[in-house]
Amino acid sequence: MQRTKIAELLRTERVGTEVLVKGWVKAFRNNQFIALNDGSTPNNLQIVVDFEHMDAALLDRIKYGAAIGARGTLIESQGKGQKVEVKAAEIIVYGDCNPEEFPLQPKKQSLEFLREHAHLRFRTNTFAAIFRTRHALAYAIHKFFNDRGFYYQHTPIITASDAEGAGEMFRVTTLPLDGAPRTEAGEIDFSLDFFKRSTHLTVSGQLEAELAALALGEVYTFGPTFRAENSNTTRHLAEFWMVEPEVAFNDLNDNMNLAEDMLQYVIQYALEHCADDLKILEDRLTEEEKSKPQDQRSEMTLTEKLRFVIDNEFIRLTYTEAIDILKNSAPNKKGKFQYPVEGWGTDLQSEHERYLVEKHFKKPVILTNYPAEIKAFYMRQDEPKEGVPGATVSAMDILFPGIGEIVGGSQREERYDRLVRRMGEMHIPTEELYWYLDTRRFGSCPHAGFGLGFERLVLFVTGMTNIRDVIAFPRYPGNAEF
Repeated sequence: MQRTKIAELLRTERVGTEVLVKGWVKAFRNNQFIALNDGSTPNNLQIVVDFEHMDAALLDRIKYGAAIGARGTLIESQGKGQKVEVKAAEIIVYGDCNPEEFPLQPKKQSLEFLREHAHLRFRTNTFAAIFRTRHALAYAIHKFFNDRGFYYQHTPIITASDAEGAGEMFRVTTLPLDGAPRTEAGEIDFSLDFFKRSTHLTVSGQLEAELAALALGEVYTFGPTFRAENSNTTRHLAEFWMVEPEVAFNDLNDNMNLAEDMLQYVIQYALEHCADDLKILEDRLTEEEKSKPQDQRSEMTLTEKLRFVIDNEFIRLTYTEAIDILKNSAPNKKGKFQYPVEGWGTDLQSEHERYLVEKHFKKPVILTNYPAEIKAFYMRQDEPKEGVPGATVSAMDILFPGIGEIVGGSQREERYDRLVRRMGEMHIPTEELYWYLDTRRFGSCPHAGFGLGFERLVLFVTGMTNIRDVIAFPRYPGNAEF
């Protein structure tokens, strides 16, 4: 017989038909009722076993975690909690699971414990819900851009350029670690390496995406990026996925519109297509909140937080305006911010961003026109403005409740002379980025783009609080398991 997925059976309810289902045992009660799940839905299917006519040795193998198949008739359920169930005529055990040795038990286990068993945590209800939701969000991103005529670009994983200029990169080399060849000056001789030059894992696909946008018009990347940043926090990973659209002839305002549309679209998609999974995650979050002191609890449920983004237009204000608000805010005046806001030029922290979103405006916020000195070399330089103390760039960050910055972007500096001057000020070698500068020499035009850290989005939509829980096998300092 052809196997039918549980999600389809629960959706179509083909009562009276013979079916074959396969999955993993979630529970086995009274030697008669099996709760079976195959990963296609968070909902289990009940299999009713006629234990009086079933081999006792076979029944003894039906343990929590075992992989089985069940052939039988789909009938209306006699009990509560489900509309249909399968009256089994045959049970097949594909893989035994010894409950004495299986690390996961049918009880609540800490997220830290599950991180240590990341190869098995997919089997829990929470992580199955997270990774089904992650899939839906990834699909929604591709659908959003495809339906708007964007072209998906696969930018290099191995590169010689540092898009961010931060220098926190993983080296790629075939040279021996001991006794690497040296030049006469005593430096490592990369001319003898595989690529004949120094290379590393990419920190961003943006620069290469710009090249494509200045011919194809509208492009986006969606791929892995790497940062050798020694950050052991709940918000940082060494390997993560980035979504980076680039659009020719877009200015900063167009860029903000695109980012706002995309975020609202993908979150709406998750609400519509992941309702059962989000219910599991919302219940988990509600239970977790109960253990926190009252003043640390979220004012919104997970669904309310998602609707907060969808139902509100994003507030747009400049960095200069935000500094004035924060400097004069009650938390700043009373010394409640961990990082006091003393004036223009302050690098905003998550606590400041969350104050603007959750307390002051009570809407998602887009901050624009940041000080040039705290932003990357490729951002378009603004003309001096009255009332703004220093030089700014046409940058924008989108701030969400509970998480702070989720998107960062800018209009790119399309003027060759301005870009070369800025690269010199930031000590970025123009000779190595000749190909990037060529786009400003031959048919340059205004263009803009942004970066969305995909795990930050998944973190927000699932309500999880540690970014290591929304990627299957997290990479961070000291950890490269699995």
